[in-house]
Amino acid sequence: MSTQAQSTSGWVTFAGILLFAVGFFRIISAISYLANSHRVNDFTNGAFNGNLWVYGVWDLCVAALALGAAVSLLGGGRFGRLIAYVWAIFVIVQGFLTIGQAPWYSAAMITLSVFVIYGLASTAGEDQWS
Repeated sequence: MSTQAQSTSGWVTFAGILLFAVGFFRIISAISYLANSHRVNDFTNGAFNGNLWVYGVWDLCVAALALGAAVSLLGGGRFGRLIAYVWAIFVIVQGFLTIGQAPWYSAAMITLSVFVIYGLASTAGEDQWS
């Protein structure tokens, strides 16, 4: 009886680790929003009219998606790809919604999301889970 080791592509591993990192960062960011921190940029003209608790809930949802996708991706699950794509779309949308208030943060989040999409899309045809 032979066992076949399940391996993942370097890009998928990169995307999974990036999702873990951003997920934990988003938890910290959500705590800051929920605490109504004064260190947060002025979002009074933002999509949620300065309601920082809404940004906090949004960040918690994005963090949950990121951490769930990372666990699934690094475990070799196919469902993690779908979650990661949804996560990347959410983060890109949020990046464009907040680009006027926090341009560097938004640009960094959009860039990281593009890396995740590229990493997953470039390995989509590989038969990793056979």
